[in-house]
Amino acid sequence: MSHFLTSSRSFCTRIQQCLFVWLFALATLVSAQAAEYRPLPLAPRSGLSADWLIHDATRNRLVLYLPDYHAPAHAYYQWLSLNPARPFLISFAAREGQSLFLDNRLVFTAAATASYTLDLGRLLPKGTGYGTHLLCVWHPEVAPNLSSFTDALVRASSTAINKPVRTAFAQPLTRSHPGENVFLCFLLLIGLLYGSIRATYQPGFARIYQLEGLWSRSTAQQDFLVKPTVTWLNILLVLVFSLSFALLLVAIHTNVQNIVILRRLFDVPESALVARVLLYTSLIAGFILGKYLFLELLGYIFDVGELVLVQYREFIRTILFLGLFLPMVMLLYLGLNQTLPETVLWVSNGVVSLLLIGTVIRVARTLHRKASLLNLHLFSYLCATEVIPLVILLKLIVFTY
Repeated sequence: MSHFLTSSRSFCTRIQQCLFVWLFALATLVSAQAAEYRPLPLAPRSGLSADWLIHDATRNRLVLYLPDYHAPAHAYYQWLSLNPARPFLISFAAREGQSLFLDNRLVFTAAATASYTLDLGRLLPKGTGYGTHLLCVWHPEVAPNLSSFTDALVRASSTAINKPVRTAFAQPLTRSHPGENVFLCFLLLIGLLYGSIRATYQPGFARIYQLEGLWSRSTAQQDFLVKPTVTWLNILLVLVFSLSFALLLVAIHTNVQNIVILRRLFDVPESALVARVLLYTSLIAGFILGKYLFLELLGYIFDVGELVLVQYREFIRTILFLGLFLPMVMLLYLGLNQTLPETVLWVSNGVVSLLLIGTVIRVARTLHRKASLLNLHLFSYLCATEVIPLVILLKLIVFTY
């Protein structure tokens, strides 16, 4: 009996030892993970913190940046509590080209390598109340100097009066978009081009831009379908339309720059607004002029070559007419983007959708007059040449991701 009790006690002792070792190993593992991945703060601090976040592309979220664990990045983030009524001064050393974003909105770009002092509270859009905002520090070539970011008010209180800090006060961009002057210059250029073309080619210009003849079957409207398509008037109007559309994409539909194939083929920085406008202009003009070759190829495949010219002329006439609304959207953007950005985006999406869908509807209507679309063969041709490209363009431009 005593031998049995001794064996039981030794067995219990071994179980306790194993349990203690397991708990110790678990505590060590948890402490190691806690040291490697510190939890993110649940709420933003009242001032600027030394903890920064980086974007984890694999899981599509922001994670705490650990200098000894993560590789240096070009963009760093931090949540801040900002109040437009109170100053939130920060000081930092920036290289030339370093930019600051608030809620993915560009608010500052360093024109030269220097030290800057910036009031983040003044950079909030007009009418914004107290709340949480995301600050982003980005440089296109090198990692920003995070250790130089400090609260200017706190630093000023701890600095002697006879030793002021020499900084270059940055000009806040609160009242306008950083590219407003660029957009305004392009908009004036578009107006001058339309006016010059109208004065030079008045009969042809009037034949295209007649509101009462948009859905009519007037003789002037039908003459356009039999006249040559490649004329100086049409080429100039296509270029002006491409410039208007490109301006809209750069200013409002910025999701287009996230297209992977576009970024790989044309690596244009986001800050180079003029280069991006000219790039999109050339791509849109190339798409419009190159669509004729696409229609010729599919017309040969579907054996409907006699409809290609009529379809392409109707396509050109419709986009040129509806393209007149694009500069109006840009005027709305320049006037209301600071106060009603969501409204401007909805209006722009509506105009672009009208442009794309209206073009397909009018092309289908014109083709239906030549040959019935109830024919499955012709309907398949229309889907291949108009409907499928329409869905792709709506996905890339209107339905943002």
